[in-house]
Amino acid sequence: MPIKGRGALSNPESRFTSVRRERFDDGWDLEEESQAPPGTTLHEDPARRVITRNDSPDIPFDQSLNVYRGCSHGCAYCYARPSHVYLDHSPGLDFETHIYFKARAAERLREELARPGYVPKTINLGANTDPYQPDEKHLKLTRGILQVMLECRHPVGIVTKGGLVRRDLDLLSELARDNLVSVAVSLTSLSNDIKRTLEPRTASPATRLKTIRALADAGVPVTALIAPVIPAVTDGELEALCEAAADAGARRANYILLRLPREVKELFVEWLEAHYPERAEHVMSLMRQSHGGRANDPRFGHRMRGSGPYAELIGQRFRSACRRCGLNSQPSVTLDTSKFRPPDLHGQGSLF
Repeated sequence: MPIKGRGALSNPESRFTSVRRERFDDGWDLEEESQAPPGTTLHEDPARRVITRNDSPDIPFDQSLNVYRGCSHGCAYCYARPSHVYLDHSPGLDFETHIYFKARAAERLREELARPGYVPKTINLGANTDPYQPDEKHLKLTRGILQVMLECRHPVGIVTKGGLVRRDLDLLSELARDNLVSVAVSLTSLSNDIKRTLEPRTASPATRLKTIRALADAGVPVTALIAPVIPAVTDGELEALCEAAADAGARRANYILLRLPREVKELFVEWLEAHYPERAEHVMSLMRQSHGGRANDPRFGHRMRGSGPYAELIGQRFRSACRRCGLNSQPSVTLDTSKFRPPDLHGQGSLF
């Protein structure tokens, strides 16, 4: 059964664990205990380095930084869920309830930026998990990262579906004045009912549109990320999402077709069968049609857009909607790396 405030309905074992557990009825009817929603547990992650590098040809950045591992937003479809198995946790409920945070992330970032030979390239926040998930409100780790970026005049990109990003408008607007920041706000649906079960602890659709407006008014370049497009669930809203984003002030838009890597497939099918049982098979049929007969195609260049008639139709509809709304009519923003100045770790200043 669905769990209030959580996206996953189960907690499958990590594929690396040597111990397997199986539920069974022992005769004790502990209904009240079984219905208690799981709380969130925070764990400190003593990371020595925080910048992650990739050479993926279909990702528009080389460097990323995630101050959180796991995400209490609890999106049922989150492609990052399988990463939790490397922490000996389940990609299911554990991913939403066991959150690891890098308490010294800002300090570690300054150390890495100060290394001899460091070449500045845009660092993306939110490549794996959301930098503005609920616990950021009191931990303020993402804000600390942005303060370092501003100090060093280092370019930064942000992807989020959390309205908390507006808290940092003072830093973001200053970064934007030097062409050092861009923000992508994820829009999945305009329906509060869909959002409540699909992305239980994220900002509401109305709040995300207000966030786009606030960022745009502050001079911060904003992209609307229509993601994921879920066949037979949210795909009918594609044009409306583009129009709403443009009306809110977004300059550009992009989209990603639903991805179901590894354990995410089973977790998402559970969600479908609980909330949309009458169309579950149709959804998965369209997914297979778009990925060469499989639920997921991990190949670069295919994993985010799919292929085949349905995937091509989604692409055509998206491009047409963008043209009508004036989205993507200007070149994409290229952030400035020339202003970078390494941090002074010892307070000695520059010789000149």
